This record gives sequence, structure tokens and C-alpha cells, in this order.
Amino acid sequence: MSDISLPRVQHIIGSGIVAAVGIWVAYVSYTQQPSEAFLFPRLIATVFVLLAIWTFAKACLGWTKVGNGISARQLRNLAPGLIIALIYIFWAAKGLGFYTATSIAFFILLSLYDPAPHGVLKSWLKRIIITACFMAVMYGLFALLLKVYTPREIYF
Repeated sequence: MSDISLPRVQHIIGSGIVAAVGIWVAYVSYTQQPSEAFLFPRLIATVFVLLAIWTFAKACLGWTKVGNGISARQLRNLAPGLIIALIYIFWAAKGLGFYTATSIAFFILLSLYDPAPHGVLKSWLKRIIITACFMAVMYGLFALLLKVYTPREIYF
């Protein structure tokens, strides 16, 4: 493995993790009940896992242009978002409900990565409005347009 560059190894590991998550999500969508509630997630998960496996295979075979890889600084910049995503996936979405947890996670991520100053009231109002608009679109898409099941726990 000494002849494989670090960026390529990073790409293989990253695409392998994404493929594994895709397989897990697809498995869950095919095994959960009621099966009608998981029809839309099953379709999305199937497409997702096929693309993820294709990307992983391309990375393993060296058919992907991988660039320079992820630097330590870029990883430090991504880490807060990854931590929020993991909390959302493994606890918040089920514990707080889909819409409540999504609103909180989106607002936190927007606040973390928005370059607008944090000491200005106008930037906070903008973040609140963007979060409200995002959630209105999410609700309209899932509940009204697609009429699909969303996890309903404590709040929504």
C-alpha cells in the first residue's frame, strides 16, 4: 500500500464509509414497518447506495481524480458540522422529532458556517428567517407534496 498516495487513501476511506452508511440506510428502509411509510426512503436509499458503491469501486480501482486530499485545517473546519450531523442522526431526530431536530441542527450549522458577524442582530435575524424558510420548504416537500412518513417523536 506504500505506492498509493495519501489523497487516494483518503478518498477510498471516505467513499467506503459513505458506501457502508448507504448500505445500512438501504437495509433499514427495506426492513422497517409499515413498509408503505418507507417507500420514498427506499427509492432514495437504493439510488444513494448504488452511487456510493460505484464511487467506492472507482476509488479502489484508481479511476477517480482525487486532488490533494483533506488537510488538517479543512478537517478542523468540517469537524463541528460532522459532530452536529452525528448528534442529529443518532439522537436528536428520534428524541426531538424530525422537524424540531432539523430546525435546531440547520440553525446551528448555519450559525457555525455563516461568515456574517455573530455580534450583529441583523445577521441573527437573517439566520432565523433562513431557517424558517428552509423548514417551510422541508414541511411542504415531505408532508404536503410527497405525503411521506417523517419520524414523529416528542414534538413533531
